[in-house]
Amino acid sequence: MKKRKARMAYVKPNMMSLDAALELLAHNKSGLLAGGTDYYPALNDSKPEPDLLGVYRIAGLDKIELVNGIWRVGAALTWTDLINAELPRGFNCLKQAGREVGSIQIQNAATLAGNICNASPAADGVPALLALGAQVELSSVDGVRVLALAEFITGVRQTARRRNELVTALLIPDENACDHTAFIKLGSRTYLVISIVMCAVRIRVDEQNIITDAAVAVGACSPVACRLPDIEQALIGLQCSTVDLDACVRPEYLRTLSPITDVRASAAYRLKATQILLQRQIKKVAQTISSDSSMSAV
Repeated sequence: MKKRKARMAYVKPNMMSLDAALELLAHNKSGLLAGGTDYYPALNDSKPEPDLLGVYRIAGLDKIELVNGIWRVGAALTWTDLINAELPRGFNCLKQAGREVGSIQIQNAATLAGNICNASPAADGVPALLALGAQVELSSVDGVRVLALAEFITGVRQTARRRNELVTALLIPDENACDHTAFIKLGSRTYLVISIVMCAVRIRVDEQNIITDAAVAVGACSPVACRLPDIEQALIGLQCSTVDLDACVRPEYLRTLSPITDVRASAAYRLKATQILLQRQIKKVAQTISSDSSMSAV
C-alpha cells in the first residue's frame, strides 16, 4: 500500500502589535517588506536581507478609514483593497493608477506604501497621491512625524525614512478626496509596462463651476514625480463649462520637468506627450464636472 504524501501546510504568521514592530526596528537592523513585488525582482542574483519584517504582520495597518477629516490609508493596504473599497470620487485617480500596477496578481500583493517607499520615478501611484495632497506618516519608538509626499521621496530610489522608522499610513485630506480627479498612463502597451509618462489631475469647483483649487502631477519625466504649479495657478478662476482649458497647459509651464531619453522614449517625446495628455485629462475632468452639474439641475 502506497504511503500518501504529506500535504504542505500554509501557516499564517502571527500578528504583532505596532509597538512591538517599532521596538524590533529600534534594536535590530531588520529590513522592511510589504508586498515584496518590487523587493524580490530588484535582488537579481543577490540574497535578501537576513532579517525582514513583514509589514503585513503588523495589526491594524491593512485598513482605510476617515479619521477627523483625514483618510488614513494603512501601510499594508493592497492596491486591490483600495480598488474594491467604497470611497469618495476623489480617489478615482488613485484607483485608475492602481489598475495600471502590473497584473491583478501583483495588485493583490503590492501596497500603496511600498510603491512610494520603492521611490521609482515611474511609480504609478505617486502622481495620483501628489494630486491628492498625500502626506506620509512615519512611526518609530521616538514618536510620529508626518511629511508631505514631495518631501518624503528625495530622489531615485531614495526617501527620507530613517532606519528605525516605519511608514504606517498615507494621509489624504477629505476635502481633496471629494474633488474631481483623473489619471492616465502612457506606455508601449496597456498593461505590465513601465510608464513613459503619467499624469494625474484634481479639480475643485464652486456652485458656478468656477475652479477654486487644482492639482496637476506628472511622473516618469523627472527623477521624482512632481506637481506643476504654473498650470495649477492658470486653471484657478476659470469656469469649466465656458472656457477652453487646453490653453492652460503651455510648454513653458513644463519647464520644471527633466525627462530623459531611454529605450522607451526620447526626452522630446515625453515632453510633448505630457502636454497632450494633460490637455486631454483636464478637458475630460471639466466635461465630467459640467455633466454632473447638468444632471443635478434636472
